[in-house]
Amino acid sequence: MVIAFAHRGARSERPENTLAAFVRARELGANGLESDAWLARDGEVVLVHDAAFRRGLRKIRVAEHTASELAEYDVPRLVDLYRECGTDFELSIDAKQPEVIGPMAEIARAAGGDAAHRLWICSPDLDLLRSRREELADVRLVHSPGFRGVAPAAFERHASDLASAGIDALNLHHSDWTLGTVTLVHRFELAAFAWDAQEMRHVLAALRYGIDGVFSDRVDRMLAAIGEWSAG
Repeated sequence: MVIAFAHRGARSERPENTLAAFVRARELGANGLESDAWLARDGEVVLVHDAAFRRGLRKIRVAEHTASELAEYDVPRLVDLYRECGTDFELSIDAKQPEVIGPMAEIARAAGGDAAHRLWICSPDLDLLRSRREELADVRLVHSPGFRGVAPAAFERHASDLASAGIDALNLHHSDWTLGTVTLVHRFELAAFAWDAQEMRHVLAALRYGIDGVFSDRVDRMLAAIGEWSAG
């Protein structure tokens, strides 16, 4: 089954990276959620995209505030997400700092069910992922190199390196995938994820290639495309 990751929740309908956005994405039928994680001043894992964000004229720096203080600005903790939405979904989280990775995994384990195995920790830093593989045997690790992608000439070598490092998936912009590259990563037993698939045509193209997961802000369009594909 293709994983439909709601990027920062249903952010086209609710404020991004809020419990309301995550709940709405699940209501719409998304079987995956996506977010970004930092450590608050008190060491709690909080879900927000940037190290600093604005509320009105105020600039709020995540590291300078406790999770309780950040909650006043609708920034949830990872434990709040599991408490509100349960564990019956795939969860992709961009680890915005190395220090957040261990606590994220611990929270997923404590959430119970299959949460740890359904946690996909993403980072552009392959060396970081490689160094954490042994201690994170029960969670999924995803190399997400961002806009720089992977050079076509180096694609097979990169897939081989990921497989050797025990990485579970490669996450690229949807336009970087082809039938050939998806087939290649599958040969190395890696999952292929496509981000920024905002239009139905983007999702359908990725599905034709055999993609394993797509990320979209428009959960309705993403699910409509997957439904159309599944109907044949």
